Amino acid sequence: MRRSGLVQLSAAAAVAAIALTACSSGGSSELDPNADISEQTLTISTWPEYYSPTLAEDFEAATGVKLNIVHHATNEEGFAKVTASADSGIDIVFLAGNFISVLVEEGLASEIDQSAVPNLENLYPEVRKFAFDPDLKHNVPYAWGTTGLCYREDLVAETPDSWADLLEPAPEAVGKTTLMDDMRWTFIPAQRLLGYSINTTDEAELDEVGAVLKNAAQKSLAFDNTTYGEKLIAGEAVLSHGHDGWCNTAASEDPRVSFAMPKEGSDLWVDGMVLLKSSKNREAAHAFMNYILETENQTWLVENLLYNVPNRAAMESLPDELFEKYPALIRDGASLAQMEQIEDVGDAIDIYNRINTEIRAG
Repeated sequence: MRRSGLVQLSAAAAVAAIALTACSSGGSSELDPNADISEQTLTISTWPEYYSPTLAEDFEAATGVKLNIVHHATNEEGFAKVTASADSGIDIVFLAGNFISVLVEEGLASEIDQSAVPNLENLYPEVRKFAFDPDLKHNVPYAWGTTGLCYREDLVAETPDSWADLLEPAPEAVGKTTLMDDMRWTFIPAQRLLGYSINTTDEAELDEVGAVLKNAAQKSLAFDNTTYGEKLIAGEAVLSHGHDGWCNTAASEDPRVSFAMPKEGSDLWVDGMVLLKSSKNREAAHAFMNYILETENQTWLVENLLYNVPNRAAMESLPDELFEKYPALIRDGASLAQMEQIEDVGDAIDIYNRINTEIRAG
């Protein structure tokens, strides 16, 4: 999962004017049943290394559609790219659910013609209950997952099973833990440990969360979103808060690295494909989304990038050995879908920012 931060309501307001322009000048919402998609050229924006290196040539071979792939490093960058003008030239953008909700709210996301994406049937039924896009009207899910405890099996006295193991580390782990370097994810361990929603806007609760995190930060090695796997492999860290897929990547390099889900629960992140209302290649875009959801394409993502996907057909086709080797891969989509998704907290973001500053100040 390539993400950071969270779009705020102020960002949504900033694109309102663009939304009005897009609604009046964008492509038709109807699909042309007689369209020759081989005459269309599709442009998508996604994260680097989040897809097969032969995706463009494979898709063109399968459909006749030329595919251009451009990249954004973060959700913020991708969001800014498609909202900078009424027509960014991008047909489909890959974004996290909380960013998708802003595109939907501001009228920049086109409704999906589900009849043109029959492979939606491959998905877990739970994906139609996402708060950010009920019944998949505006996005096609690509990958999903959670965060938890990534650790070195040989460097911890016992297998961690609680956020307390990270926030109140054993004496031998002091100075050898890492917290996530992303404000909303930084807060999750303490929020879950204290039994609060990861989207709480209660200032008293957040102050309590801040106190726990300030103490944990003083006993930690670093705030780290991207290199904690390397630290674990090197033995510099023994326990980290990390994304499931990234922990799997570390485990593929060093089998002593493993993943545990805290008993208090965690978050659910979802990355999806959004067809922009400004797209003039709607038929090719639907063909692409349907192609991505083919079982073999989604199994490639799991087997090679070690991320969970909300594609039941793909997950059920994978060998048991893969799940045994990488416990962060969760075959049961229903259990993963029960976790809470990060949502926009509106004006309460000022409270989060204040507490985050206090945590970092020590």
